[in-house]
Amino acid sequence: MSLHAIIIGEKAKEPLRYVESAQAVKGKGLEGDRYFYGQGTFNKPQLSQDVREISILPFESLAECNSRLESHLDFLDLRRNLIIKNFDASLLEEKIFSIGTTKFRIVRTCPPCRYLSRLLDEDMMKGLKHIGGYRALIVQSGMISVGDEISY
Repeated sequence: MSLHAIIIGEKAKEPLRYVESAQAVKGKGLEGDRYFYGQGTFNKPQLSQDVREISILPFESLAECNSRLESHLDFLDLRRNLIIKNFDASLLEEKIFSIGTTKFRIVRTCPPCRYLSRLLDEDMMKGLKHIGGYRALIVQSGMISVGDEISY
């Protein structure tokens, strides 16, 4: 498993961008990202913020989503932070794993939401059903870079 892409965006609803590396900060998320600054769409007091630090999408999910929807979406459209090639959640569940000098722990799945459907004018509930990714906490702050291998 390896880190294919890092995606961040400074404010809710605005376009996201690829970066080559990022500082991951325990309790906050990726420096430069909307959730790091408390500016994400789901940064609301009534929603649990302990699952907003990091979102992970398996690399292979994009092709499956595009096939289901007959679309040409990009990873940026799916609004997840980390894109991981050859991702296997079964190897990481209930374990602390490393990317670069950062340690993470998966806390739950990241199912698609109606917000994403409205934003893209696509049926993302169908497109990402059971392949929407995962949410993770940062257990130890550190630096991550595209190409880093995942170790566990």
